[in-house]
Amino acid sequence: MKSELIVDVTPQEIAIALTEDDRLMEVNREKRGVDTFAVGNIYYGRVKKIMPALNAAFVDVGHEKEAFLHYLDLGTEFLTQQKYVTKLVSDRRRIPELRKIERQPACGKEGQIADYLKVGDTILVQVTKEPINSKGPRLSAEISITGRNFVLIPFIDKVMVSNKIGSQAEKGRLKQLVQSIKPQGFGVIVRTVAQEKRVAELDNELRVLVKRWEDCVRTLQQKEPVTLISEELGRTIGIIRDIFSPNFTSIHVNDKAVYEEIKQYLDLIAPESSKIVQLYSGEQPIFDKFDITRQMKTGLGRTVGFKKGGYLIMDKTEALFSIDVNSGSKKLFEDQEQNAFHFNMLAADEIVHQLRLRDIGGIIVVDFIDMDDKSNQQALYDHMRELMENDRARHNILPLSKFGLMQITRQRVRPAVEMQVMETCPTCLGKGKVQPSILFTDQLKENIETMKEQYGRGLRLHVHPYIYAYLSKGAWSVKKQWRIKYGLHTIENQSLGMLETRFYNKKGEVLTIPPADGDNNASEKQK
Repeated sequence: MKSELIVDVTPQEIAIALTEDDRLMEVNREKRGVDTFAVGNIYYGRVKKIMPALNAAFVDVGHEKEAFLHYLDLGTEFLTQQKYVTKLVSDRRRIPELRKIERQPACGKEGQIADYLKVGDTILVQVTKEPINSKGPRLSAEISITGRNFVLIPFIDKVMVSNKIGSQAEKGRLKQLVQSIKPQGFGVIVRTVAQEKRVAELDNELRVLVKRWEDCVRTLQQKEPVTLISEELGRTIGIIRDIFSPNFTSIHVNDKAVYEEIKQYLDLIAPESSKIVQLYSGEQPIFDKFDITRQMKTGLGRTVGFKKGGYLIMDKTEALFSIDVNSGSKKLFEDQEQNAFHFNMLAADEIVHQLRLRDIGGIIVVDFIDMDDKSNQQALYDHMRELMENDRARHNILPLSKFGLMQITRQRVRPAVEMQVMETCPTCLGKGKVQPSILFTDQLKENIETMKEQYGRGLRLHVHPYIYAYLSKGAWSVKKQWRIKYGLHTIENQSLGMLETRFYNKKGEVLTIPPADGDNNASEKQK
């Protein structure tokens, strides 16, 4: 299987698309320049409320909504951690060694959060679930630093090995190795990808993780409560860390700085694969070049088609995500039972793809086409379980109910990917009336002349592919005329609406068309 990572870097966000055999499988978007309260971020917060009925606390970490911390997320070594943090912030001249901290009694599973926390207490916490809808972040007081081969957990002081490593000999080797190289006072979870790795590589990564913890401690010592202490690696690096494999054939990036960041990280975890990182410098938007935009618009709408003419209707509610399976107008078999079974099996593949593509979490209810045969129902259930085995998110699947509904729960750590695939007409703004289409190029030409006077030659004009095809028609095309007369580069952009246009300068900044009165002070330049 061929895997590719396409990274689109803009001033506002970084969008990351994962493809497998040229099929879009995952899309992640990360805002730039703002605190996104991403999973893995560590905060020095302050307790605002204690809720005995929920056995939980609400903690202020700087988000508009107070973050949620359940008692079971305190961790067994919470008291030891609190003592260390208190000692750390009380004496800002030196950093106490973790191994010298006196161990406190462990927190039992049946305790009450009010026995350990009160309003006004300061606490070191980590985001485990991003803010979703009206809910604030979910927190854990058990801090962990994730790497490719290890997860480092301060204060635990034990080694655990992934159950997915089948060989008992390899498990024993890794456990003995890690126990010999890890510092005292730290616990380590050995991840599946660590099997068969050399000692030097594992030791190097463990040192890096310990260094990240030490940097976190130094930052905490200098900060006041309700502040960010340590930021998780960027979404791009996080995806590479979690899913990188020898199947990766290429990573395409359109930004020099992010390109260097990815290359440096691959030099650390897989030096032999660093050459697969490629810097994209084409004029066409990178998502258009690799067919990502088209797949997003066809795959992220309310209606999603699949093989043989079937389609899914996908609706999101506050309580759950519903998926309705339809066969369309086609009938592949005369027997209705066989026809329903066939379409349901095809739909299952697309449903699993959609769960991963949109990163849908929480409760999912699938309304399959009704089947009376119990063996067909069982076969569909087994097929869904088989398809979901490769899903990295924790999940649970129930058999079909007597109403033909399948219930799925899937781990939700961040908001589901959403994309508005319907476009508002940029000319009429949804009113339903537009200027005569024959005048479109005349108006566009006027805008080009205005932009040339304001910003000079060498601008780039992005248009819809249909408009681009019209402008490129003929040997002496309009596009060529404008290139000679105005020095204008015309580029097709699949993300634009039919009559939408966008001007860029040589630096890639979006330019606003100045008002008709020529008041240049009213024009804006956006990044």
